[in-house]
Amino acid sequence: MKQVPQITAQEAAAMVKEGDVLLSGGFGMTGNPIHLTHALAELGTKNITFVGNNTGEPGLGGGRLLRNGQMKKAICSFFTSNIDAVKAAQAGTLEYELLPQGTLAEALRAGGAGIGGFYTPTSANTELAKGRPTMVIDGKEQVFIKGIRGNVAFIRAWKADTAGNLTYRMTEQNFNRAMATAADLVIAEVEEIVPVGEIDPNCIHTPGCFVDYLVQAHVTLEDLGTSASVGSSKKVSESRMNMARRAFKELKKGDVVNLGIGIPTLVADLIKPEDGIILHTENGMLGVGPAPTDGGGAMDYPVNAGKIPVTALPGTSYFDSADSFAMIRGGHIDVAIMGGLEVDEKANLANWSVPGKALLGVGGAMDLASGAKRLIITLIHTDPDGTSKVVPECILPLTAMGCVDMVITDLAVFNYQEGQLTLIELMSNVTLEEVRAKTAAKFVEKLA
Repeated sequence: MKQVPQITAQEAAAMVKEGDVLLSGGFGMTGNPIHLTHALAELGTKNITFVGNNTGEPGLGGGRLLRNGQMKKAICSFFTSNIDAVKAAQAGTLEYELLPQGTLAEALRAGGAGIGGFYTPTSANTELAKGRPTMVIDGKEQVFIKGIRGNVAFIRAWKADTAGNLTYRMTEQNFNRAMATAADLVIAEVEEIVPVGEIDPNCIHTPGCFVDYLVQAHVTLEDLGTSASVGSSKKVSESRMNMARRAFKELKKGDVVNLGIGIPTLVADLIKPEDGIILHTENGMLGVGPAPTDGGGAMDYPVNAGKIPVTALPGTSYFDSADSFAMIRGGHIDVAIMGGLEVDEKANLANWSVPGKALLGVGGAMDLASGAKRLIITLIHTDPDGTSKVVPECILPLTAMGCVDMVITDLAVFNYQEGQLTLIELMSNVTLEEVRAKTAAKFVEKLA
């Protein structure tokens, strides 16, 4: 059995050369190889193309590379959490390629498997599909995505043996597993290194043949910053809770459900074990339980896609982001509940970008919108200036076309019957006249 060399973070960072494509694992602040990226920041190596779920929290991980001006280009799913990245992208000092989260994960898996690329329905007919080859497969327009490989991959694992076999902890698999296969040189930052044979072969997630070097580094609360602990709960308005309660009524026992951030997250607080509803989070967990009550954070618990620490219910399973999005695109998610910026008469959804405003990132929304069996959108009926968000035709950049099954607002509930937007319910203390006055879209009324 081969022995994988153990080196320091500084020695590892020196292996990244100017102009390299660097893959960096992690989701939020879990599974993030921060000791490696921080060592690279200290060296100052320039013109790096950085590939990751996001550019990193400000001042942490990839965020330090960005702040130092070491990134030439970022290929990411999110820029939201780093205002430096948003400013650099808008100013044109940082080239960027925005990919849906599942597309990014699959592109890394394809690159690691020696596959040149693949077609996916995710992002079809959206801004992100512009300039890419498309093909109609089985009656569905699909977008071609080239596989991604890197010169160097920085990944984070929980435990390694001296042969380089890796085990990840809870939701820390995320992008790390695919990245471990998709670079010429793979360096794993790990919490613990044990003699070969001490890890049960059934528990090895990344075989040692993919790993070139090991760096032992212990993560502390100081390393992770504010993302390591549970934030204080905010007061939720009654109208938002009413929308969450109405969405919850649409779920049934046995459903596998994905909840987006914002109002959809509130649905999780309504689910009891006896309801038999299985929550899925796209960063790699099936069987999400409520937030921990003991004050523990991301070092103690798995996190959901909103980067919030959660508990694991009996029967929970963990997996990487590529497998998670295969579940979504493969039709294994029964219901997705997401927020929206606009929905229209043709069941189109816009929920990821507003032209002229800060670049937010698309995350997993496009995959969920096109892949979930049923999509429920929750949104406040109008903008603060009174402009309707339920419109004849979406003006904002599309997330997906013809994907919405139900719309729940603070005023009303709509679905689509025979291809028509249909009003089926008024929220408490709301009149039909008010809904008519505040809805730009044409709709049919079928109130009970």
